[in-house]
Amino acid sequence: MRQAVSFSQPTIRLAARNDLAALTELAARTFYDAFAPTNTPENMQAYMSVAFTVEQFTHEWEDALATFYVAELDGRLVGYAKLFRPDPPDCVAERNAIELSRLYVEQDCHGKGVAAALMEHCFNAARREKFKAMFLGVWEHNPRAQAFYRKHGFARVGEHVFPMGDDPQIDWWMARAL
Repeated sequence: MRQAVSFSQPTIRLAARNDLAALTELAARTFYDAFAPTNTPENMQAYMSVAFTVEQFTHEWEDALATFYVAELDGRLVGYAKLFRPDPPDCVAERNAIELSRLYVEQDCHGKGVAAALMEHCFNAARREKFKAMFLGVWEHNPRAQAFYRKHGFARVGEHVFPMGDDPQIDWWMARAL
């Protein structure tokens, strides 16, 4: 007989200024884990050296259009999400839409409900702000993330170029109603 395995529920909260160093490390690590196997070391380094610095994360955290949430599990920072409030791309029909700019979770926490909890937290935060839709970009060669987003109601609505070093990659825009 199989014994059920239970996991702690993650605690999700607004990121604070004193989280920025740990958040930057988490962001760099989870991005690297997700994309290093399918990108050149040169392109990873070119992108990460700019995108994953404490200065860059501080700048993003201070942006009035951005909100960061962190997920903690058993006292450890294990995931994060970033909501951003730009004008949506033309392919997003609902103009009152918010972007899920990032959602990453430590590899050892995949399948433990952390990403789903972060997603639900972001949906609720967006609804509280009276947004009617959410959109995001996901790499065309990231089927795991695409499946996760489809499971949470997102559908492909367009595409755009994401410059990864000198590699102009195609990201899909996905959107869903809230």
